[in-house]
Amino acid sequence: MGLERHPLSPRLARCPEGLPREAYQDAAWFAREMATVFSRQWVMVGRVADFTPGQMQRVQVGAAPVIVARTVDGAVSAFHNSCPHRGAELCRAEREPLGKLIRCPYHAFAFAASDGALVATGHAIPTDDFDRSAHGLKRVTCREWNGFLFLNLDAAPGDLYADVGLRTLDNWPMSSLVTGHRWETEIACNWKAFWENYSECLHCPGIHPELCDMVPIYGKGIMGQSEALGWTPDEQARPNLRAGAKSWTVTGEPCGPVFPGLSDAERLAGYSFVTLWPSTYIVAHVDYVRSVRIQPMAPERTRLIAEWHFPEATLAQDGFDAEAVAGFAKIVIEQDGAASEMNQRGMRSPAFRAARLMPEEYEIHRFHQWVLNEMETHA
Repeated sequence: MGLERHPLSPRLARCPEGLPREAYQDAAWFAREMATVFSRQWVMVGRVADFTPGQMQRVQVGAAPVIVARTVDGAVSAFHNSCPHRGAELCRAEREPLGKLIRCPYHAFAFAASDGALVATGHAIPTDDFDRSAHGLKRVTCREWNGFLFLNLDAAPGDLYADVGLRTLDNWPMSSLVTGHRWETEIACNWKAFWENYSECLHCPGIHPELCDMVPIYGKGIMGQSEALGWTPDEQARPNLRAGAKSWTVTGEPCGPVFPGLSDAERLAGYSFVTLWPSTYIVAHVDYVRSVRIQPMAPERTRLIAEWHFPEATLAQDGFDAEAVAGFAKIVIEQDGAASEMNQRGMRSPAFRAARLMPEEYEIHRFHQWVLNEMETHA
C-alpha cells in the first residue's frame, strides 16, 4: 500500500476546479470584486506610526481613494477623499499638512479633521433646506492591529480575520517595531494570481532555488510537514530552516537581537505567516517582521508594497543596513512576481478555461471559495 493522506492533513482529497478565466481578465468581474470584497473587508494601509501627526495622507482601499488624517495629538481617522459638495478631491498630494480642519481646495468647504463634520461652506450661503449635519465627510472605519492600520469602507464592518488567529503574533513586540525599509513594485497580473502563487509551494522547486535552500521542505513542493502523504499528527515538529540558519537573511544569521519573548516552538519554526485576505500577509521572523500589501490596480495590474519592521535597537546598530536584510526576501518576491505574470499571460489563451487544482493547492481552493462567497454575500 502506498502512502496515504491523513484525515487531519490540509491537502485536498480531490482535484477541484478553480475560478473561471474571466475572473482574471474581465473588467466587470474586477469591478464586482472592488464593490464587494474590497468594499466590505478590512484593508491594511500601513503602520500607524508611519502616519505622521499633523498630516493627512492619501491611501487606496480597493477602488476608493481615502484620506488618513492624523491630528497633532495622534488621533487617527479616515474619510473618502471626496468633498460632499461637488466631489472634488480634498488631499491632492500624497501627504499634506493637517490642522483642525480639512479644507476643500476647490470651493473652501471646511470639515473637522476629527470627525469630518461640516464646519463652513466657503463663499456659499446655503438656503434653509440644506442640512449641514448630512453633508459631512463620509467616514471610513479604522482599526489598529499589532501596530498596523486597517480600513473598512463598510458602514457596519465585521470582525478582522486572520487565517491563523489574531493572537498568533502576541509574543512579538509588534506595536513597538519601526519600519526600516520599504519597497514597492507593480506586476502585470490579477491580484488573485499573486495570492494563489503565495498560497502553494508546488512552484517552489522550479522558481525559488534560494528559498528552497533556506527552507528545505519547500524543495519538496509543500509548505509544511502535514501536507506530505504519510504524515501523521504524532510526527515530531522539525526546524523549517536549513541547518544552522535562524532567520530569513542572506547568511541565515539574525540581523540583530532575537526577540526575547518567543516560545521554543516559534524559534524552532524560524518564521510565522499570518494571512489577512484580501490585502496583506505578514511574516514574523525571530529578529524582524515583514509585511506585504496587495493593491489591485486593474484586472491585470497589481501593486505590491513590502515593508521590513525592526526593533529600534536593531536599527541603531553601527553599520546596520536594513536594505541588505531585505535583499533575501526581495529575491523571492521578484521571483513570485515573475511567476504570477507568466501565469497571467498563459491564462489569456482561449484554450484556458479554469484551473484544475492539485491536492497540495488546498489554500488556493479555500481562497477561491472565500472570494466567491464575499461576492455573492455582498452582491
